[in-house]
Amino acid sequence: MKENASQTPAIELINVSRRFVSPTGKSLTALRDFNMVVEPGEFVAVVGPTGCGKSTTLNLVTGLARPSAGEVRLMGGPVNGIDPRVGFVFQTDALFPWRNVIDNVMAGPLFRGKSHAEATRSARDWLARVGLSRFEQHYPHQLSGGMRKRVSLAQTFINEPEILLMDEPFSALDVQTRTVMHEELLRLWAERKASVIFVTHDLEEAVALADKVYVLTAGPATVKSVYPINLPRPRVVADIRYEPRFIEYCRTIWEDLRDEVEMSYRRASQAA
Repeated sequence: MKENASQTPAIELINVSRRFVSPTGKSLTALRDFNMVVEPGEFVAVVGPTGCGKSTTLNLVTGLARPSAGEVRLMGGPVNGIDPRVGFVFQTDALFPWRNVIDNVMAGPLFRGKSHAEATRSARDWLARVGLSRFEQHYPHQLSGGMRKRVSLAQTFINEPEILLMDEPFSALDVQTRTVMHEELLRLWAERKASVIFVTHDLEEAVALADKVYVLTAGPATVKSVYPINLPRPRVVADIRYEPRFIEYCRTIWEDLRDEVEMSYRRASQAA
């Protein structure tokens, strides 16, 4: 996606630091002098070593956490608590186990004040979009992992988020199911054009999905590098992995990321 200088960024983190106190009373820094810009409709992936602060970044955007220094802005304004324009897809399914599929998908619209009839129509529309119309009366425990993720996507997209935050949403899925979910996500994103921050440990996943990949340093995290991914859209994730440009992107970014992963591993070994 091409950036337009006249547009207000959808998300900005400006010289952000985030410190917190550990259970032992020690002050720890998760983010330091962190800067990120996500343009309207842009898909940004974030990669970095385990424990480097990737999820903390998402919490700052949602308003669940506040920066110790610096500023976080959404659509040009400061973050003040939970913003209804933001949708979040978690690593684990955020489904109510006691509710069936359609009731799970309806929960958001009902909470936002829509009528039961309107919420039902919208939920059925979104279940059709993700291929689960025949399963609306099933409960989460009756679905496969991939089907539960489809419910999660419908549950999120039904609220028409302008900003979509995703924290390793497909990490627990097998490779084949994950590829299917990549295609599903890109199709839904292309329809809605939400601004996305997608946190992942999977570099190939990041390159396949994103317009731009941020590489973070070993904690305390700051931005080490930013890579625009100039691969044409629409992308077929199952095929794009074999293209020479895709392979070159992965090789180049991994060379940058590997030093941070090794540093994080050494620190963990020394702490142990």
